[in-house]
Amino acid sequence: MRVSYELLLLCAWTLCPWQPSAYQAPEDKEDIFTTRACPAFLVFESAAYVADMTIELPCRCKPEDALSVVWYYQKYLGTQNSRVLTDFAGTAVLDSSKVGKDLALRSRFTIRLFGLLIFMVQESDSGYYVCGTPSGEYFYGYEVDVQLIRHVRFNRSLVQRIGAQEASTGQTKPYRVFTSYWPWSVCDRCDVRGEQTRVGLCYVMSQYLQVRYLRQSSNVISCGSAAVPLSFGLADGSHGAEVAVQSCHAPCLLSPTTSPQQQALLDFLAYAEPNSRRQPVYYRNHPAETDLVLSCPGATAQQVVAWDKGPVPLYRSHYMEGQRKSQRVFIDSRQNLHFQPAHVQDKGTYYCWLRGRKVAEIRLAVYPHMGHLRRISDPVSLFALRTILISYACLTAVFLLIISVRFVCHISKEQSTLD
Repeated sequence: MRVSYELLLLCAWTLCPWQPSAYQAPEDKEDIFTTRACPAFLVFESAAYVADMTIELPCRCKPEDALSVVWYYQKYLGTQNSRVLTDFAGTAVLDSSKVGKDLALRSRFTIRLFGLLIFMVQESDSGYYVCGTPSGEYFYGYEVDVQLIRHVRFNRSLVQRIGAQEASTGQTKPYRVFTSYWPWSVCDRCDVRGEQTRVGLCYVMSQYLQVRYLRQSSNVISCGSAAVPLSFGLADGSHGAEVAVQSCHAPCLLSPTTSPQQQALLDFLAYAEPNSRRQPVYYRNHPAETDLVLSCPGATAQQVVAWDKGPVPLYRSHYMEGQRKSQRVFIDSRQNLHFQPAHVQDKGTYYCWLRGRKVAEIRLAVYPHMGHLRRISDPVSLFALRTILISYACLTAVFLLIISVRFVCHISKEQSTLD
């Protein structure tokens, strides 16, 4: 058996030759690296993204003899503090499920098929990314503009926004700022009133853009690009992405029916149908008066998520972040449900919708906090410390007084004895 197993591996290796240090294009597909030449002068392809999403920057050209690449990052073009992003020839492994936005850029990237993947991209990741070799050869470059979501617009405000953009086309400014929206998402609930969203990125239309930056249109580029002249005054950070929200209604898709014979076999094998309407139940215990964040299990930043508390839907029109100044419970741009802080009355059953289907039931228990760690600078701590010191000083004074009285009594008694 041992010999046959080794013989099988030898046959598989002979029939399917593969070199771990090189990537080879399939025979039925064209290898883009053999047909596309790198530009003689390094230019930058402009790309705009919204924060908290996963982006991919493909290395669009390279020499055939280059079997691996590294990526260089600069925040501002021409600075000396460049960062080298490398996966050490494919030996570094990144678990994308454990990547958070609070991690540094070096802990949120990976290189696959010469392309750079950045997870949970942030506004601070905006800058210049260049594909090249460790020896300093540069092949292809990108200028990445990561935009934060600064506005949330609903049906009425969205119509007013589009009307204002159309009215601004007649102005005499050398540029025009507008929002380019992505397609509408699917309805986040089914059989009940739901909401659908779409993301809009900020762009500038002008005839005075710098020519070193590649773009789909010759006179349109993202608002955060360095191709926009500084005289336009768009570098103050007030422009960014926005989210549009509108109401929708969609029917629930019927799950495929199972015959009684198949259902009996599934029950015998203890197999749970993947299309079953029964959601997994999660339990969460949390102390009161502290911040709490609920995330939908299995959801990513690009997917549509909705929240219900029992039978009550938590619509974005009332709970989206930034709707009110003093907002304790809100939904952020990553579809997470926040409690700042959580109160005892927040306990209950929360349902999570993903792509129009209920996928999780979260049973939240909020218990009163029996005590917490205080700092020495807290007023209560200072009062307690002052009381303890005063009590200690009083006890010390009483003790010294008693000792002094006893000493005086002892001296007086000795003198009376001598007399």
